[in-house]
Amino acid sequence: MKTHIYLMIILMVLSQSLSAQIDMKKAIVRDRFIPGEIWLDNNGIHINAHGGGLLFYKDTYYWFGEHKTTGRAGNRANVGVHCYSSVDLYNWKDEGIALAVSENINSDITKGCVIERPKVIYNRKTGKYVMWFHLELKGQGYNTARTGVAVSDKITGPYFFLRSLRPNANTWPENFTEEQKNGPNSEEKMTPWTEPWLKAVREGLFVRRDFNRGQMSRDMTLYVDEDDKAYHIHASEENLTLHISQLSDDYLSFNGRYTRIFPGGHNEAPAIFKRKGKYYLITSGCSGWNPNPARSAVADSIWGPWKSLQNPCVGVNPQNNLGLEKTFGGQSTFVLPVPGKSDGFIAMFDMWRPNNAIDGRYIWLPLEFTDDEFKVPWHDEWDLSIFKKFPRRCQGIIQSNLRGFRFRWSLQLGDFATAMMPTFDDSDYCTCPFAGTDD
Repeated sequence: MKTHIYLMIILMVLSQSLSAQIDMKKAIVRDRFIPGEIWLDNNGIHINAHGGGLLFYKDTYYWFGEHKTTGRAGNRANVGVHCYSSVDLYNWKDEGIALAVSENINSDITKGCVIERPKVIYNRKTGKYVMWFHLELKGQGYNTARTGVAVSDKITGPYFFLRSLRPNANTWPENFTEEQKNGPNSEEKMTPWTEPWLKAVREGLFVRRDFNRGQMSRDMTLYVDEDDKAYHIHASEENLTLHISQLSDDYLSFNGRYTRIFPGGHNEAPAIFKRKGKYYLITSGCSGWNPNPARSAVADSIWGPWKSLQNPCVGVNPQNNLGLEKTFGGQSTFVLPVPGKSDGFIAMFDMWRPNNAIDGRYIWLPLEFTDDEFKVPWHDEWDLSIFKKFPRRCQGIIQSNLRGFRFRWSLQLGDFATAMMPTFDDSDYCTCPFAGTDD
């Protein structure tokens, strides 16, 4: 009898051990980035967060992106916005659907609409997490060109949809002249893509056309500056001109201040970041789902003027033999400043697979800086050790702050004060605008 009991115990232990081994195989622990390869979450499923962005909160990263489904139909929003979490950027836990599409056919985000490039920011005045995204109404292709906003009390959601709109109705851009305000507002007698038409576009043809109903908003991103002011950067004017718009203090609407950058330049897929007081952009041209050369720009103020830089990509992706001429097969979506790493920035790109949307891949690569420019060199694989750590002589306690890290120093600040993005206040606190709260 005792022998049978011992055998049963041994079998139970072996069964549990085997089950644990299977779980480990299902969720392979990663210690590096492998751009373009299948990226499994903790359930052993390819991460489903396309066109995404990251938010850092209480020592954890949160990745929000489009949840895709199989086939070409997967390019529409059949599920919503997916959320994942990670403490190391390599290994990701599925946190579920942060914003679900609606079953109500009268909702702007009804199942089958288009939801793209969701980004989440934290508002420390209201204590709310705010999500903005590009929205196209169901059954209308890409003609509605709207942006949607949702809000949550919890970083992982659920997010509650508030509204969609076209930004800045009945408002002129700050860099619009009186002459431009009085120009033609119809292209009826113009031939598209001719020089007269392009000149009219550069001079604000579509701004005037859309003045009353609001400006078009397609590919977009968000940025919160060190003064807590938030910005919505989006492709507008039939994807021919980028707009940078300031959000209201609660981040839930536009405050009416906006500017046009690179009029007629045909930019989309904006990704913005700030380094040593300068603002940088990565964008792409417009070629549908197909990759094209990346572009970059720099400015001393987010309002401009913006100066074009060169294509930042260097090297070749051996998986498809594509280099700078096709951005390694990807398109920009976000640039992540890595907390605790001097000059640590990660450029995030999507490799779209429109014929089977769920199979889209991710390219994450480190940025390298030279003077006022930066490069995005290809790496077959890499890890965070590529970035330098902040100087150790600035020792302190890392705390989560409303926008990001706070450090209280017991020693001299040293040259840490000039590194990357932190700023210091009178209480010797250092704030890096990455996200998070004290509660």
